[in-house]
Amino acid sequence: MQASQLLIIDLLRHGVRRHPTQEIVSRRIEGDIHRYSYADCYQRTCQLAHRLERLGVQPGERVATLAWNTYRHLELYYAVSGIGAVLHTVNPRLIADQIEWILNDADATWLFVDACFAELAAEVVNNVPQLKGVIVLADNCQQPPLEHCKHPLHAYEQILDGLPGHYDWPAFAEDSAALLCYTSGTTGNPKGVLSSHRAMVLHAQATVSAELLDLRASTVLMPMVAMYHAGAWGAPYAAPLAGCKLVLPGNGMNGAAMYELIANEQVTVGLGVPTIWLTLHNYLAENGQNLPSLERVCVGGAASPLGLVKTYDQDYDVYWQPIWGMTETGPLACSAPPEPNLLALPREERYRIQTTAGRACFGVDMQIVDANGEALPHDGETSGELRVRGPWIANSYYQRSDPDTFADGWLATGDIAVIDPQGYMKVVDRKKDVIKSGGEWISSLDIENICSQHPAVNESCVIGVKHPKWDERPLLLVVANKGKTIDKETLYTFFEGKIAKWWMPDDILIVPELPHTGTGKLIKNELRKQYENYLLERSSDA
Repeated sequence: MQASQLLIIDLLRHGVRRHPTQEIVSRRIEGDIHRYSYADCYQRTCQLAHRLERLGVQPGERVATLAWNTYRHLELYYAVSGIGAVLHTVNPRLIADQIEWILNDADATWLFVDACFAELAAEVVNNVPQLKGVIVLADNCQQPPLEHCKHPLHAYEQILDGLPGHYDWPAFAEDSAALLCYTSGTTGNPKGVLSSHRAMVLHAQATVSAELLDLRASTVLMPMVAMYHAGAWGAPYAAPLAGCKLVLPGNGMNGAAMYELIANEQVTVGLGVPTIWLTLHNYLAENGQNLPSLERVCVGGAASPLGLVKTYDQDYDVYWQPIWGMTETGPLACSAPPEPNLLALPREERYRIQTTAGRACFGVDMQIVDANGEALPHDGETSGELRVRGPWIANSYYQRSDPDTFADGWLATGDIAVIDPQGYMKVVDRKKDVIKSGGEWISSLDIENICSQHPAVNESCVIGVKHPKWDERPLLLVVANKGKTIDKETLYTFFEGKIAKWWMPDDILIVPELPHTGTGKLIKNELRKQYENYLLERSSDA
């Protein structure tokens, strides 16, 4: 066989060869809509590659971005890794100290930043001594917050101007580093995951397959997951491979902005965490709108609430497609797509599967293990820590050792899960979130899932808090739907017969909002700190 290498740039080149006129549509940070073709994208990517080369960017160098989902960020995805450097996406929702730490940990040499993050960048760039320059993703670099940047400052459009629209891409080993993403951990410093060209190309091929996202040239794909988080779940790589229309929302993460793009661009498939689709539903419900073009929402990053699964099916005729993965897993590893045999099931049985994480795709192996690392049966009842392995699963963290996470050729995910005989995996809880009450385990996710089905509940969160007798007991925090009122007595009545009596939360608090990470995940550790002694204090007051 010929010794050809799997390289990321070839995904875009394939898209140009087969689908040169297919559209990439972006909401620009400037507020307007930008659209161009795969052929246009490739030409500008070549221009950017020339500029990176002239700036002296070397193979293996980390080129960082602080940017939303736009066409300029997409060009960086291909040009940086295409010349052999490493694209290093940084989450702008982190605090400045963490961003500074990440840039230094990665030894980033260049920073590309959206104009809306100029103030944030200005807080950190002078404390990143190895930086060679900052490029503002705009027509000009007149950004007042960056006036005092001690590094050279450039404007993106100006550095592309006049450069050739073709480039002789280098050939190198497919195991070369291509993408560096940091975990969105809520405790301690984030950890880097360094992915190779081979891993990302194989992940893209799996992503477009029917076992995961089933992308085709007729698909209109809108990733609401940010391109700074886990590679936007592989969408920038998978879209050109499938030849589908790609709709990039920029910083338009509110319900109105999402609806506008979905309606105007006839989006058929969306990607995002549950809170994103909750945000869209809230907007639709409040404004009496619908989603005629949308066929599927592919949902990961957190457990799928049964209430939202039902809402999207019954109110909008949209299939809620669960997916599962982590930054460490490429990230996509399993899903439950709308296969004919699944759609033929009675609704309640189908909903049960749609609240699992789906089944592993080709290339990914899964097992559950006990506290001693011994494999447990896939009987749908026995729970254990989920482990995964495969060609796009991380084998270590960037520049650090973590033998507990990477053991015996497996990645220990920190999820407590069950796997049934058909291969459907369901996350019962995060290892750190499961509640230990009197020596027995209570799943916070199961309680949240039931709570999500109450018509007055918008969002809920269950945490374990200290108890004088039982070690830990569940505390439920609930956000009501807009215009609705709810009280704890109503919810206790709703729970009757649906959960074991000893699982019943010791108290229910109605709160105006719940804290989330920049990627939409509930920050349970923050809530645990806030309410840690809530039951102890209540018992002492009594």
